[in-house]
Amino acid sequence: MARSTRSLAFFVLVALAVRAISAVTDGLLPNGDFAQGPDKSEMNGTVVTARHAIPSWEISGFVEYIAPGHKEEDMILPLPAGASAVRLGNDAAIRQQLNVTRHMFYSVSFMAARSCAQAEKLNVSVDPEFGVLPIQTVYTSTGWDTYSWAFKARHSTGWLSIHNTGVEEDPACGPLLIAVAIKTLYAPHHTKGNMLRNGDFEQGPYIFPGTPWGVLVPPITEDVHSPLSGWTVMSDTKVVKYVDAPHHAVPRGARAVELVAGREGALVQEVRTVPGRAYRLSFAVGDAANGCSGSLVVEAYAGRGTLRVPYESLGTGGSTPAALEFTAVANETRVVFQSSNHLMKSDATLCGPVVDDVSLVPVRVHAARRLRL
Repeated sequence: MARSTRSLAFFVLVALAVRAISAVTDGLLPNGDFAQGPDKSEMNGTVVTARHAIPSWEISGFVEYIAPGHKEEDMILPLPAGASAVRLGNDAAIRQQLNVTRHMFYSVSFMAARSCAQAEKLNVSVDPEFGVLPIQTVYTSTGWDTYSWAFKARHSTGWLSIHNTGVEEDPACGPLLIAVAIKTLYAPHHTKGNMLRNGDFEQGPYIFPGTPWGVLVPPITEDVHSPLSGWTVMSDTKVVKYVDAPHHAVPRGARAVELVAGREGALVQEVRTVPGRAYRLSFAVGDAANGCSGSLVVEAYAGRGTLRVPYESLGTGGSTPAALEFTAVANETRVVFQSSNHLMKSDATLCGPVVDDVSLVPVRVHAARRLRL
């Protein structure tokens, strides 16, 4: 009896241990800020010489470790105060094994900057999924942007890899990384009175505390699963910016989307509709209080309906409501938002109007009749 009791206790302890490591928690990955660096014996100058020299990470190719306060001569910008970084040179990669929950969706956020090359890209992957994220366009005055990428866990463990596939004349030339984090994405549900999923944008990628520049959400061509639940970005290379209330003016709730790519990028969601039935698309347009001033215009499309919503911004925050009524022409309707022009702040970084509080509801028959008049 005592032996069986001990066996049961051991089984319970093992089960609890497995459960404890079964899934990552939201936030920085272990040593996700690279604060723990290699031992000096595993470095040649700034070059990391051992595969497992950076705690919690595994490297391949030409990888440099940049300690706080250090700046290489070929780096075009300094590290943020107190930050450590890794630089991925020619065909270099850094990876970490994740414990995840099968069939769950996750979003990876990482802070990166160009180093010396002009057209740098990063291949982010968790087998069998991957995305190639261009980091050529700079959206902040500091040069550091936060990028996001999402995946669906196929197994209980997987290797997250960030790989610089570029080859430059200088083998050390490549992107810099200073932080990597993860967040579980739960399936967005339809809320009462709204046919759209995640219309308030509250479910999205991880935003690093203290970073006032938001998170860039990549286009669907680079992303099988969107970090912004329910929504996708349609573009060749451009993004939308996911912003938070602690650092921006948000029309409602804690999160919103800033359209920073003009007509080169659009925010999209497809929703089931009934042909011939009338609907109302409601949303808020404003500015993020980030110095983006001037004539902002959001264009909304649904079915065959279009609406231009002008907003004169002082760059200090504020919003206005808007609504588009349309009649569905198919079983599925694509809802689209985009900025009609490119805008820049005084520091020459791209900006645009904010969209938030988006809802879609059917309207009564008499409203449809008015639409046909």
